[in-house]
Amino acid sequence: MQSKVNHIFEPIYDNNSKILILGTMPSPKSRENGFYYMHPLNRFWPVISTVLCQPLPIAIDDKLKFLYENNIALWDVLKSCDIIGASDNSIKNPVANDINIILSNADIKAIFTTGIKAYTLYNRLCLPYTNFAAIQLPSTSPANCRMNIAELIDKYKIIKEYL
Repeated sequence: MQSKVNHIFEPIYDNNSKILILGTMPSPKSRENGFYYMHPLNRFWPVISTVLCQPLPIAIDDKLKFLYENNIALWDVLKSCDIIGASDNSIKNPVANDINIILSNADIKAIFTTGIKAYTLYNRLCLPYTNFAAIQLPSTSPANCRMNIAELIDKYKIIKEYL
């Protein structure tokens, strides 16, 4: 059943952030656990830590420290939407976050989206206001079973060019 979901997390960034990584909307598991990419099968944290040759952050405080120390801003494209569970394909009535909040306060060199739906929504809802093209990366969600972790790591290596 589709339900209205409001984004409950603040964007993570500071004035040293160099890249911005955008998902679509936190999953039910992430909302339940109070932070981004918290589904135990989501590969975001293992991929990003491997790409940057850093230990895997486990606790939320460690994840925050990891993001700040590596100059990574993290948020989602959507402020609210109607969605079934964590299915990006079910999204209806999307309302965008104001990405310019980050862009006006950090020297962002590149914006990346985690998946095609985040990329499509960013281009439709945010790009007209940011005038900042995004680079689409594959989703790290367990629903993206077409790509194994080695393939994801290879695709995510591009972020190092902007850090």
